[in-house]
Amino acid sequence: MPVKVSVIVPVYNPGIYIEDCISSLQRQSLPPDEFEVIFVDDGSTDETPARLDALAAEDPRMKVIHQENSGWSGKPRNVGIEASRGEFVMFVDNDDYLGDEALERMYDYGVAHDADVVVGKMAGRNRGVPVELFRRNHPRATVENAPLIDSLTPHKMVRRAFLDRIGLRFPEGRRRLEDHVFIAEAYLRARNVSVLSDYVCYYHIRRDDGSNAGFERFDPAGYFRNLREALDVVEEYTEPGPVRDRLFRRWLRVEMVERLRARRFLNLPDDYRRELFGEIHEVVVERFGPGVAAGLQPTQQVIAALTAADRYDDVVAFAQWEAGVAPKATLGDIEWRDGSLRVAFTAEYLSGGEPMLFPADAEAAPLTDVPKDVTEAVRWVASETAARSGQATADLLLRERSSAAQYFQPVEFTRETAPVGDGEEVRLVLRTTATVDPAELPRDGAWDALVRVKSGGWTKECRLGPAPREDRPTLPVGVVGDRPVLPYWTEPHGNLSLELGARGKRLGLGRVQLGDVAVSGGRFRVLLPVHVAGGTEVRLRFVSSSRILEVPGTLSPGADRPGSVVETELPRDLSDDVWRVAVCLTPGADRARFTGLPFALRAGDGSVLVTPVPGPGVALRLARRARRVLGAARRKVNSRIETGGR
Repeated sequence: MPVKVSVIVPVYNPGIYIEDCISSLQRQSLPPDEFEVIFVDDGSTDETPARLDALAAEDPRMKVIHQENSGWSGKPRNVGIEASRGEFVMFVDNDDYLGDEALERMYDYGVAHDADVVVGKMAGRNRGVPVELFRRNHPRATVENAPLIDSLTPHKMVRRAFLDRIGLRFPEGRRRLEDHVFIAEAYLRARNVSVLSDYVCYYHIRRDDGSNAGFERFDPAGYFRNLREALDVVEEYTEPGPVRDRLFRRWLRVEMVERLRARRFLNLPDDYRRELFGEIHEVVVERFGPGVAAGLQPTQQVIAALTAADRYDDVVAFAQWEAGVAPKATLGDIEWRDGSLRVAFTAEYLSGGEPMLFPADAEAAPLTDVPKDVTEAVRWVASETAARSGQATADLLLRERSSAAQYFQPVEFTRETAPVGDGEEVRLVLRTTATVDPAELPRDGAWDALVRVKSGGWTKECRLGPAPREDRPTLPVGVVGDRPVLPYWTEPHGNLSLELGARGKRLGLGRVQLGDVAVSGGRFRVLLPVHVAGGTEVRLRFVSSSRILEVPGTLSPGADRPGSVVETELPRDLSDDVWRVAVCLTPGADRARFTGLPFALRAGDGSVLVTPVPGPGVALRLARRARRVLGAARRKVNSRIETGGR
């Protein structure tokens, strides 16, 4: 079989962090004979070379190339390209890992759309990744119709013939931003770029020890010298005008303005701040025309203007003001409706902990002159933000706690201006309702709700909450497809999260009251604090001292009370005894899980009565106590053995 994908992994002293990368490559759904992995060891001095050699000896898909240290990732990637046999090459860093179906999905998507470059959805663990780019799939993306330029890391799948046809390789040596130079040219010269957003392909990881190469403090002069090379690529393959300005704006915004903002800038030592500011000032004056900064959001325009004017002290003062700006999302109603969770909230920005205020009669006005001081800069930002309030947006994202993968949820919102005081100032409030369909989320586990607010040059996220403890409603479990879904409040902060596949006590079935249970004419009926959109099948288990009986049942929406009703025929052989009751809400799942209900049925003399669950008898209580005492004694003996009898 021809090799479809060659995965190229530059390696330098990753230690244990390479293990997740290796495991994810071994789990790929692409058939083993259709991909290869080329580890290029760039002179590692830890135990990694031996680890890779052993791996290659036992797994024919894995290949290892050893070379002297070259200083950065460019040369190892180029060596991997030359050694590759695949139709596509996929670049993976040794700290990161892939989704199990990443290679198969990206390859199939690239072939289906005749793409030279395939960009797979990314998730960031303690590091930022593009968000807007992965809002939806883009089968035919360009730098003009999609925010491709937001993603310049090398973690893409690229057609090998395309690289050879245009002679594209990574810059080599000890340098920064070699991936920007490579990816920018690939975007601009590709026949087609496809963006796959409905599956998380790449997990971008920040090490616990913070030693990823990209997080090391850099030399500003060298960094911005390398950045100019990426700008050179754009100039070579675009004409002067709006497209070039839009592309340049990415580097001005991300690599320059964002480094001069709020706490990110203030937390740096003053001497390093001044050096960084000086290098950025030179690039801004040297390379960017007025059309580049004019397309930025208001706060970003102010920083760009102050930087171009060489006003370091004012940039610091503006950063101090911005450090107090943060979004806030206030919860409204939360309810299940037709199998989806409807979540209402309002969102706005705060300044110094108080709602940010804006002029009521604001009109858009370009920033033609550099603000004379920070007070004037803040006043212009407030006015411009209010004038552009029609562009403000709020989104609800669900972030998987284990992987940090994020998924946008459908939202509807209205923009409101709330007058304050005498009406000369207003608050800008986004009133939003999101519809969460748990069936669209890929895996069981914990999912945290975050609100993303865009307004006036700020794009920030916050947790959805907190809900005041006294106002927190009890949120019922919903049964969606083959899994229970539990919305809940985190402790101690009271933010909204979801648990998909909840079971046991988490389901909240212990809240069932005896009055919610009815037995009549051989029929059993109980109202559960559960939402279900329509009728669905469940299973019930009746457990006595000697037998276990199982019967099918139905779960349907309650007609007159919140919750859903379980109904079934009682087993015909329900003998005289006390029967505990358990229910499995998702019998179609891979593993049926029963949850006990807080009552029992007492059968005898031809009748069945509902009673509280009987407590453990005397003998059972004594046995449990004996096990606890014996376990404590055993642990004490083992502890003495481990410490040599001391």
